[in-house]
Amino acid sequence: MCRNITILRGLEPPATPDEIEAAARQYVRKVGGVQAPSPATNEAFERAVRAVTEATTALLADLPSRRRPPTTVPPMRRRALGSA
Repeated sequence: MCRNITILRGLEPPATPDEIEAAARQYVRKVGGVQAPSPATNEAFERAVRAVTEATTALLADLPSRRRPPTTVPPMRRRALGSA
């Protein structure tokens, strides 16, 4: 797995829609080899981000709770804590 995609399952409080979308964007960038979408790739990129966001949201809702929380803090939470 791409080391830049943070584990979202088991976070307390649970992953927010913004955190899920950020992870989806990172995944689509990595898989598509697109750092920043151009006008030619933007529509396909955004459609993929929406699809991955929806799939991730459904997955997190369907999985059972984790026994232990993830060992890493998502980047958006690191910024809020002032440690990024």
